[in-house]
Amino acid sequence: MLNKIKSLLFENQSLRQSIAKNTFWLFSGQIFGRLTRVIIVVYAARLLGPASWGAFSYAMSLAAFMTIFADIGISAIVTKESAKNPHLSNHYFSTAFFLKLILLVFGSAVLIFGTPYITKIEEAKKLLPLIALILIFDSLRNFGFAISRAKEKMQLEGMNEIITNAAITIIGFWMLKQYQTSESLMLSYIFATGIGFIIIAWQLKSYFLNLISSFDFSLIKPILTMAWPFALASSLGAIMINTDMIMLGWFRSAEEVGWYSAAQRPVQLLYIFPTLFAVSLFPTLAKLANQNKEKFRIILETSIRIAILTAILITATGFIFGNQIINLLFGEAYQNAVPAFKILIFTILIIYPSVIVTNAIFASDGQKNFITFSILGAIGNVLFNFLLIPPLGIAGCAISTLLAQLAANGFMWRKMKQINYFSFF
Repeated sequence: MLNKIKSLLFENQSLRQSIAKNTFWLFSGQIFGRLTRVIIVVYAARLLGPASWGAFSYAMSLAAFMTIFADIGISAIVTKESAKNPHLSNHYFSTAFFLKLILLVFGSAVLIFGTPYITKIEEAKKLLPLIALILIFDSLRNFGFAISRAKEKMQLEGMNEIITNAAITIIGFWMLKQYQTSESLMLSYIFATGIGFIIIAWQLKSYFLNLISSFDFSLIKPILTMAWPFALASSLGAIMINTDMIMLGWFRSAEEVGWYSAAQRPVQLLYIFPTLFAVSLFPTLAKLANQNKEKFRIILETSIRIAILTAILITATGFIFGNQIINLLFGEAYQNAVPAFKILIFTILIIYPSVIVTNAIFASDGQKNFITFSILGAIGNVLFNFLLIPPLGIAGCAISTLLAQLAANGFMWRKMKQINYFSFF
């Protein structure tokens, strides 16, 4: 019995079993990990108060913004090409690793020396050197997942997420109890992401030990050629995702940034479900895209139906009980976050099926469409924020996000139907 369970959870035996196994590990890692992190987030938000929590959230938004620039789609290219050509996976990994190091050095320099000039939140400025370390450790940790995903061994990623987030929570509680500052919370993230990177490096030691010998100069151009649509799309996508927090830091106070962060956190946690499902499906879709379009379409349609039904249930629950959810998690000091939360919860209806569609487009080599997608989202979000933040504050941010996502993801649906027509009815 134990051997059977071990085989189901750690070995790839069939198409359905592999998808189920990988989905299980990704969901287990992210759900357990993120729920664990929710504990420290709620505790920190209550302990630090809206102003300090807002400064911490603003700094973390800058790190998330720069993480996109420090990858430009390289990790996704490694996963895709390694899944298609396993015998070249060492070469793709090593070559991409050095490209990523260059990007991380540049990104860290921008965070430390450039971003202090774009915010008036003094407490956030003090956190930026620490944020650079989180950028390095977490980016390299996630880069290691490119190989575990290509090999459909998502158990490595799942276990790493559990350990890393548990470390953030344990170290975070201890640090906050001792010092009660945003800097102490930031240090806990640094230690934990460093632990996570060491673990994935050990699990993939055969790749890391051969970094120099497997480096292939001839792969630099193909990697960058395939990644350039991601480079532009990711930069614009980063604007779309993180513009709200950054622009609030320009126009409004740290308290309002803290309230908006409280509204965002539960919704962003819910975004992880379709993302993990899509990641577990991606290797299968990549293999079927050019081999069996009919089977590709069936899997796509089934996945979209599941995503839409789940999104309807979650959105209705969040809208009805939004007030209770915010008060339960963050307390009465964050009551002003409720309207923004009730608006943002409707993005679930857009994001859940669209994540599946976007991954299907990438699997079909349609990544150039990401450029238009990101331009629509990024420009739309910036424009709506300029128009809506001054009169409406954080509610304007939420409306801006909803409208921008609707426009951008609507474009991606039309493109996927042109590539391989599908229907979710």
